[in-house]
Order: sequence, then structure tokens, then C-alpha cells
Amino acid sequence: MSSSVLAGRSTSASRAASSRIATFATTNFWRLARQVAFYVALLVVWQLLYELKIWKPSLFPSPGDVWRSLRSNAESGVLWSSTAASLGRLAAGFSVALVVGMVVGIASGTMRWIDETVGSLVLGLQSLPSIAWLPLAALWFGLTPAAITFVVVMGGVPAIAIAARDGVRNVPQLEHRAAQVFGASRWQAIRYVTLPGMLPSLIRGLKLGWAFSWRALMSAELIYSTAGLGHLLRAGRDQNDMPLLFAIMLVVVAVGLAFDRLLFGPAEAWVRHRWGLAQG
Repeated sequence: MSSSVLAGRSTSASRAASSRIATFATTNFWRLARQVAFYVALLVVWQLLYELKIWKPSLFPSPGDVWRSLRSNAESGVLWSSTAASLGRLAAGFSVALVVGMVVGIASGTMRWIDETVGSLVLGLQSLPSIAWLPLAALWFGLTPAAITFVVVMGGVPAIAIAARDGVRNVPQLEHRAAQVFGASRWQAIRYVTLPGMLPSLIRGLKLGWAFSWRALMSAELIYSTAGLGHLLRAGRDQNDMPLLFAIMLVVVAVGLAFDRLLFGPAEAWVRHRWGLAQG
């Protein structure tokens, strides 16, 4: 093969790569521009509503009041310590929910009698609001951090278990039969066939379970907590401090968006690419 042909192919490949990079950069630029424009417009509407005095300033603060409250709590360290406390409880509760949900989901997906018994219970529990567990948790554990962790666990388990069960069912039976033909044990089949095959469904379940656990945590901390974002929400309500209330609500939303963009979003993109589910 002549050097001119190789050089031509190399040039074509470089042009194609440059074109893909340019398209990716342009797409991301316009996506970012739309998002920035949307939030700027949202702030403008917020400020206009404040200027119109539809509600009393004590009930509907301006963006500037909320920003000053947010900055004050950040500079004093209260915001960071409260966020760390909430994330610590979330990490503990969601870790337990992940283990329990995975075990229940895989067992329900592989054994019919478990699905007909435990699986049906999990389906019913998904319709139960997470905060409904708090009175029971208070009786079992008292008004302690353990009660809040229990509520977080019960908020995430059903979504994770159902997603894991559906993921196991979506694995083609041909792959299970191939594993049996090659002499794989039950645990080897779960490790090398079931777990990889259930990932697309499981990632969605983890994202949903995390959202349920996060909301359960905020609800529980609103009712009982000595530290955390929910505690600050309650303080804002009790002190009629609307700027603080709005500021912490924005922080709660920001934490959710951060987890979605930095953790679940990349995980979903990797799964779509790995399993050929990405849209062209």
C-alpha cells in the first residue's frame, strides 16, 4: 500500500474526528446557552413578582435577599456542616438500601416463589410514602439519627428492588442456558451473566431510589433533626425566615442536580454506549 494512500486515509480520519469534536462542542454550547437563558429569565420573573408586591416581602423574598441569606450561612459554615450531615445520613441509608434492594430484586427475578411473596410486598411498599415510616421508626429507635436512617432505607429499597428484578428478567434466557452449558455455577451465572445484563435497568432504579431516599431524608429531618438541611428548613419556618427557607430549598435542588449530572448522568450514558442503546 502506497504512502499516498495511507496519508489520504489519515487525513480523512483526522477531518472526521475534527468534525465530530466541532459538532459536540457546538451542541454543548447551545445546550448551555439555553440553560443559562432559562435560569436568567427565571430570576427576572422572580424579581418582577417581588416588585409587584403580590405577596408580602416577609412571605416572598427577593432573589437578593435569598442570596444574602445563602452567603451568610455559607460564610458562617452552617450551610456546609448541615449539608455534610445530610449527605452523611444519605450515604449510610442509601448504602443499606442498595444492598437490601439488590438482594431482594435478584432473588425475586430468579426465583418465582420469592417474587410471588416478597416481590408482591415490595410492590405494595412502593406506594407507601416514605415519611409514613417515621412514626414507626420513632417507636422502634426513638428520636435518634437511627430513625432517620431507617426512613431513608425504606424510601430507597422498593425502587432498587423492583429495578433489579426487572433487570434480571430482561436478561435473555439464551445467555443463562449458555452459562449452564459451560458449567457455570449459580453464583458464577449471577456474577458474569445476570449482573452485567441487568445494569441498564438497575441504573435507572438506583437513580429513582436515590431520589426517593433524598426526599425521605428531607422529610424526616424536617420533623426531627439537630443538624442537616431539613433542620435548617424547619428553622426557617419556625423563625419565619423566608430568605433562609428559599435558600435551603435551592440547595436541596442543587444537590439533586449535582448527583444527577456528576454521577447518574455519566453512568446512564456509559450504559447506553456499552449496550448499544445510544441514540444516533
